[in-house]
Amino acid sequence: MGHLFPVKNKDQFEERLDELKSKYPDATHHCYAWRINPVELEEFAQDDGEPGGTAGLPILNQLKSYDAINTGIIVVRYYGGTNLGKSGLIEAYGRSAELCLDQTNLKEIQLIQKVEISYPYSEQNTIEQWIHQFELKEIESVYLENVTLVLGCPQKKADAFLETVRKSAHLGIEANILKKDYLYIIISRRIGYVQAKEMK
Repeated sequence: MGHLFPVKNKDQFEERLDELKSKYPDATHHCYAWRINPVELEEFAQDDGEPGGTAGLPILNQLKSYDAINTGIIVVRYYGGTNLGKSGLIEAYGRSAELCLDQTNLKEIQLIQKVEISYPYSEQNTIEQWIHQFELKEIESVYLENVTLVLGCPQKKADAFLETVRKSAHLGIEANILKKDYLYIIISRRIGYVQAKEMK
């Protein structure tokens, strides 16, 4: 049986693995794979006693084929007395992972450059134009004497956005480049909207 779930780091995955091992302590194998961190991708596969490359790798390959990141799959197997052979194991584990992925609604990940900008209230219209032009996502906001926003800019548009900000220094708009990060773009087919939120 296959179990698919979102994870943001290795510790979260290990917690889920421990939970499933406790839930199915008599299972013969708990084989798995995960892919995390869209900014600096890490991935791992574990055969858990099956012949090398017959369990974890087929699971990982399915994650890759769906371009799934920040995701883990654990396939729990009970040995029923029939030897599947290497090709049979590869097919069984890969198919289990495929079924998990095929039956879930995946969220799109967008790589972004975080930028903090500070500006006078008089330039609000300028900022709103930029938000539309560069598809910026507001992540944080502080309204004091000036407005300070942390914005997420799609990486493919980051250079053009930063150049535009530099050329606007005379308007009292200042920018501070922060780290590269990512957003989940949540697509709901039922009501047809797109929403972005920062992954903490």
